[in-house]
Amino acid sequence: MALLEVKDLNTGYGPIQALWSVSLNVENKGITTLLGANGAGKSTFLSCIVGLQKLWSGDIIFDNKSITKIKANKRTDQGISLVPEGRRIFFDMSVKENLIMGAFAPNAREKMSESFEEVYAMFPVLKERTGQRAGTLSGGEQQMLAIARALMARPKLLMLDEVSTGLSPVLTTMVMDTLAKIGDTLPILVVEQAVEKALEISHTAYVLENGKIVMQGKSDELRQDENLRKAYMGI
Repeated sequence: MALLEVKDLNTGYGPIQALWSVSLNVENKGITTLLGANGAGKSTFLSCIVGLQKLWSGDIIFDNKSITKIKANKRTDQGISLVPEGRRIFFDMSVKENLIMGAFAPNAREKMSESFEEVYAMFPVLKERTGQRAGTLSGGEQQMLAIARALMARPKLLMLDEVSTGLSPVLTTMVMDTLAKIGDTLPILVVEQAVEKALEISHTAYVLENGKIVMQGKSDELRQDENLRKAYMGI
């Protein structure tokens, strides 16, 4: 059974429709990726999931319960954690202070010490820089911090918006490989333009184009799709 079920989602801005009958499932394990070019509607889709964008119609079911009418702050309490595009860390706060900000839900506060051990084991460089101002970290380190902060909430589902933005190919590979390891124990939804790497680490993929799902299936199979390779990989 799916952990997240999005059914026939329609939304937009003013009179302009942005998403058209979008349906997507995230299973209880593994990585699902939503692919598409800039302006396809990927970030709008995530905004709908976390409650920042009002639906015109459709339903969002999380952990067997509809969350469509639940406010954004309460959706986080349900176990949904988002790493937004651009990281949005607190530059003037230390690494540790940023991580503490992620552990705001009651269950996360209770297990904060355990969470620190887990994220520091996953990202040793953050432990080395625990007292350092986040704004002085490299781009790759800032992305690691953004992911670690989201994990401090002890989510049931981790979502990431354009995690490779601003990263070199080497750092993109490093971050994606880390997500692959996290995905062994935590369901992940990755929204990404780096198509080839996202398909490599994911199990299921959807392609969003002009606000509509135009392709979906197993990631291994989509990697071999000639139309997808031409349109998004330049092959």
